[in-house]
Amino acid sequence: MSRIPFIPENAPFTTEQRLWLNGFFAGFFSDANAGASTLTAALDAAGGAQNKQPLLLLYGSQTGTAEGLAKKTAKAAESRGFAPKIVSMEKYESVEWTKESNMLVITSTYGDGEPPDPAQAFWNWLKTDTAPRMEHLRYSVLALGDTNYSEFCAFGKNCDERLAALGAKRVHERKECDVDYDVPAAEWTSGVFAALCDGLAQSSESATATVAAPVSHQSPATSHDRKNPFPAPLLKNVQLSRAGSAKDVRHFELGLVGSGLNYEVGDALGVFPSNCPALVSEILAVIGSDGEEAVTAAAKEMSLRLALTQHFDITKPSNELLTSAAQRWPELAALLAPERKAELKQWLYGREVIDVLAGLSKTPTPAELVLLLKKLAPRLYSISSSLKAHADEVHLTVGAVRYETHGRLRGGVASTFLADRVTDTGHAPIFIQPSHGFKPPANNDTPMIMVGPGTGIAPFRAFLEERLAIGAKGRNWLFFGDQKRATDFLYEEQLTGWQKAGHITRLDLAFSRDQAEKLYVQTRMLEASGELWKWLEDGAHFYVCGDASRMAKDVDAALHTIIEKSGGKSADDAKAYVAKLKSDKRYQRDVY
Repeated sequence: MSRIPFIPENAPFTTEQRLWLNGFFAGFFSDANAGASTLTAALDAAGGAQNKQPLLLLYGSQTGTAEGLAKKTAKAAESRGFAPKIVSMEKYESVEWTKESNMLVITSTYGDGEPPDPAQAFWNWLKTDTAPRMEHLRYSVLALGDTNYSEFCAFGKNCDERLAALGAKRVHERKECDVDYDVPAAEWTSGVFAALCDGLAQSSESATATVAAPVSHQSPATSHDRKNPFPAPLLKNVQLSRAGSAKDVRHFELGLVGSGLNYEVGDALGVFPSNCPALVSEILAVIGSDGEEAVTAAAKEMSLRLALTQHFDITKPSNELLTSAAQRWPELAALLAPERKAELKQWLYGREVIDVLAGLSKTPTPAELVLLLKKLAPRLYSISSSLKAHADEVHLTVGAVRYETHGRLRGGVASTFLADRVTDTGHAPIFIQPSHGFKPPANNDTPMIMVGPGTGIAPFRAFLEERLAIGAKGRNWLFFGDQKRATDFLYEEQLTGWQKAGHITRLDLAFSRDQAEKLYVQTRMLEASGELWKWLEDGAHFYVCGDASRMAKDVDAALHTIIEKSGGKSADDAKAYVAKLKSDKRYQRDVY
């Protein structure tokens, strides 16, 4: 029997290498034909893998949404003949930027137009002269944001513009997504792969799939997630703030029996609210409707009243509604000029959909109205419990938003839904939003420093419950503050009880209105500067939860001051120290 060569002449080897390999495998396999078949299959598989187009999926995520979309996009990429690589922006140094050819950027915007915390170092690098030229790179950006904030999708826009400035070729226009991101994200996915695949050799079947098959966001019908929320029974609704408080803060307990849902401390709970029936009735009265007109919502036909109650945002005016109203409202039309953005923001403050409709001489028809409204999106709340302490339950700590503007009483949609309206149905549609960074230390002996004024106490109550349940020995230091101790000391009995038992090693309180001069949690931090520095040097993790625009910035400034003052460091060295805390996951924030 003649010898069959294992390595064909057209294989990517030199003649000498091919002859040596053929000799080696001839001796290795007892059956030359079987050996040849095995090796040929292996070479074919290797060749198929080598033919896949590399694709970098770079994401910047604070709450996990961008990371989740990156993973789903990776699955779509694999089905289209790409070899995707998912990288968090915090790991940007691991990327060989001069060798990447295709990149998709998926990122959220945080706070006042800022990068997510894990993306800050990447942005600091990208916007400097040290970033390389990228003419070899094709890219597109999916920007996630919230139109309730003035700097909508700002970080995604900044990344897009900077990459273009560095010479990268934009193969598909940036897509900007509001909180209801499923449809625009799927449209972007379909469009971007059509652009990336342009000119690549593909079968007609795969080419058709590229255009027609967006990323699927639908989980199996048996599971509960954002697309299929669980109707959780409300077990408890307890007012934490006492009589005389300027706030209405509630503790909610929801049941998970039969849901199949699990969560970890640090995760968030998504709540799908329904609108206030009284506000719905007022809007119907303004447009002269009885609410029974048939309209389309969620791809179904239903009454206008039901659509306004369960499916549309009837508080914040959408850009579409403002543009339509401006055609009949000269004052509003003037404010929509780009150069008057600040004036428009001031005019909108405290105004809602009903205020815009009431200002029109001719209101839209029911069918027209639903086309001018945004979808009602879920709200995310930091979970304030541990499953290890409360089996089959999830707890929330929520301030019910209530105020008066322009002669009308207003209320936060989700917070008043939980506080006032869930009792009508007994259930709240919920899902778990995993956190991929805001977690207690993996080592249970590691100290924790937690700064959580007001409802920012929520995740730290969960952290402390978790550590108590598992018998963690690490020291725990909590900074809590609010307006008045007598009325606003949330979870006072539980926190002081933990302090007496030694579970909370140190509890620093800051009630701003209990003395003539206001003091805050950052004040207490500075007062304890030396001790706080010692904890950091002992390896403590530092956490912040609460208001992003003021409190979190003030706490960050205080942290830098403490490192300079008690650590004996320069301002630049303090910045480097904080940057190292962040890169080591020892400085984490859950701010909004």
